Amino acid sequence: MNNQKKKILAAAGVTAMVVAGCGKYEDGPGFSLMSKKSRMVGTWDAISNTDSQTGVTDNFCQNGNYCVQITMDEDNKLTQKISYGTYSYTYTGTWSFNDDKTLLQWTEGGNTQSYEIKRLTNKELWLDDDITSVDGDILKLEAK
Repeated sequence: MNNQKKKILAAAGVTAMVVAGCGKYEDGPGFSLMSKKSRMVGTWDAISNTDSQTGVTDNFCQNGNYCVQITMDEDNKLTQKISYGTYSYTYTGTWSFNDDKTLLQWTEGGNTQSYEIKRLTNKELWLDDDITSVDGDILKLEAK
């Protein structure tokens, strides 16, 4: 292999390591061409919630469990629909990122909640309800 090919392979390897280390979120992705806001905007179905203390996972919308659907639009408006059997509730509010985009903050009815973003792709959103050093419950959502 000539010297030029070795340099190109070395540069490609260094670039791959740098890109792999660029991920902001603990569970990925390491790199995305889509902005964080464009990945966040859309309708999300809650899939599961895992309790970090007990390891118990509650699955949404299965076997009569309640369903949660969250829609976040480009104008930072948020709609949360919760349904259980024939009952359905809809809450509206706003959503935003904190300055470094590691937290999702949403406000409904004057109350603001913060969630640490663990994973944000255009198909998956994982949120930690406890933003202290101890991880809390992980809510997993899937793009609809």
